[in-house]
Amino acid sequence: MYLLLLGIALMLMKYFEIGFATDLSWWWVLSPFGLAVAWWAWADTSGYTKRKAMEGMDKKKQARLDKQREALGIKPRRR
Repeated sequence: MYLLLLGIALMLMKYFEIGFATDLSWWWVLSPFGLAVAWWAWADTSGYTKRKAMEGMDKKKQARLDKQREALGIKPRRR
C-alpha cells in the first residue's frame, strides 16, 4: 500500500511539475507501481496474505469468546 501511495505521489508531482520529481525519469517515477505488483504477487504466492487474514479472524474469534466468558462471569484465559 505504501508503494502505491508513493507511486501516486511521485506521478502527480511529475505531472504537475512540483519539486524534485520534475528532474526524474518517468521510469523512476513509475517504478513504485512495478514494485507494488511484485509485492502483491509474492504475498499471494507465499501465503502471506492468507496467513494475515487467518490471524485477524483468530483474534476476532478469541475476543468474542472472551466477551462471552466475561458475560458468564468466567475469567478469560490468558495467553
